[in-house]
Amino acid sequence: MEDVPLLIEFAPQTSLYRERDLVSQLPIVRNGPAGTFVVFPGGVRVSLPTDQIVFADDTGGCARVGFGGMSFAGLEEGLLIFFRVHDLHPEEQLSPARSHKMMLEPHLVSSIRVRGRIAWSPGGPPASH
Repeated sequence: MEDVPLLIEFAPQTSLYRERDLVSQLPIVRNGPAGTFVVFPGGVRVSLPTDQIVFADDTGGCARVGFGGMSFAGLEEGLLIFFRVHDLHPEEQLSPARSHKMMLEPHLVSSIRVRGRIAWSPGGPPASH
């Protein structure tokens, strides 16, 4: 996992859900990929930037998702903050409405790794960025 720029391990008992790609006879331009969600116990789903995902697994009792063009910025007003630093796909394949900032509540996350090193974990010292 050291080659994944940003790896988020979500809370225990989470899983991944990916919407099916839309199949249409009409050309759909700049709609972006189907949605990817982390599903929490009780059914709450949190949307993730699918076009940034380079690794996804939920076989170990929790969802783990790697992002290729995102950076971890730290905590801001009690939320974990991530920014899109570059796109992984050509502009014409991406939605113009895509988000450039992802925010997660800390209790949803077990750990954040940046290039294989722990950058944040609950109760741990804040990472310097």
